[in-house]
Amino acid sequence: MPDQTPPDLASLRVEIDRIDDALHDLLMRRADIVAHMAASRVKAGAPSFRPGREAEILRRLLERNRGALARGTVVRLWREIIAASLAQQGAFTVAVPGEPGADSPLVRLARAHFGLPTPLKLHATPSRALASVANGEAAVAVLPAPQEGERPEAAWWAQLEPSRLRVVLALPFLAPQGNGGTPAYAVAPLAPEPTGRDRSLLRLEPGPEHSRARIQAALAAAGLAPRWLLRQDMPTPMALAELEGFLTEADPRLAALPFPRMQILGAYAEPEPEE
Repeated sequence: MPDQTPPDLASLRVEIDRIDDALHDLLMRRADIVAHMAASRVKAGAPSFRPGREAEILRRLLERNRGALARGTVVRLWREIIAASLAQQGAFTVAVPGEPGADSPLVRLARAHFGLPTPLKLHATPSRALASVANGEAAVAVLPAPQEGERPEAAWWAQLEPSRLRVVLALPFLAPQGNGGTPAYAVAPLAPEPTGRDRSLLRLEPGPEHSRARIQAALAAAGLAPRWLLRQDMPTPMALAELEGFLTEADPRLAALPFPRMQILGAYAEPEPEE
């Protein structure tokens, strides 16, 4: 039977094949450059996983995106490309709390961000996932967002030692419209890098006189009004606040706070809107 494809459709398919070949050529060239960079990083001792740099790449692409290509498609494509680049540069495993074989929202978030080929190692609790990163068994842990009233064993943020591990990423990077919260955070043995639009997590150990309202008022008075704040008694009272901007220990606003102990748990790129 003769080909009934209209001439204009046939020419468009030829053009798509040409574009596919050009894309493939560029991806192979990109892989060659990554391999060269990986060899240089090994010599310099620099980390291959740089979530701040990855956020800058995605933001630049989203800002230049035009036409029919959806923002979500751009992020999914480049997340897989970035994941392939990480795999080129050595073993990269992600620790996630969850039951073996389970397809939980946390597992799906980790898969979507770190790519389908990236190995996930499931642990019974957030504490064990965190310990696997501290022990060098995994490169990063994806952990559920802190919740008001959670059990002490689930409060990974209270156990985090910022001298060893930091929060470096909020997931998902592309936030669904109307979603006011962050479902998960990623923790790694890295120093966060500023991206220009960032948020930070500050852990406080308030005195018994510091109610939730007084903590919030003190932060606001110092120019650090929190996006959200939670307070726990477990067994030592602790509070956690998400703040706008890339906070460092040298920030003079911290000196104005009346709390006996404070620690910056990390910083991360502000998520981008899906639409």
